[in-house]
Amino acid sequence: MNRTYRCLNCTEHTVSRPFDTSHLSKHCPVCDSFERLVNDAVFEQFRTFEESPPESLSWSKLERQEKLLISEQVTRKGRSVEDFSIEA
Repeated sequence: MNRTYRCLNCTEHTVSRPFDTSHLSKHCPVCDSFERLVNDAVFEQFRTFEESPPESLSWSKLERQEKLLISEQVTRKGRSVEDFSIEA
């Protein structure tokens, strides 16, 4: 089964690969950067959280990388949002 990976810089460029990993590092022909391409399932979870932030987290206080890590853990590792906490 092929998986889709999306450029985190422009979010337009995608590639398909026959393996499942959290991300790839690759040159993006759309934005001309060497960028991380994130698993599209993780990116979709990230967008879902952006549109409707989890109530149990201070989502707006998180850096983008932290949000992506949580999205990856929920999508690929089966963790729950409640497994995460933010310290002040």
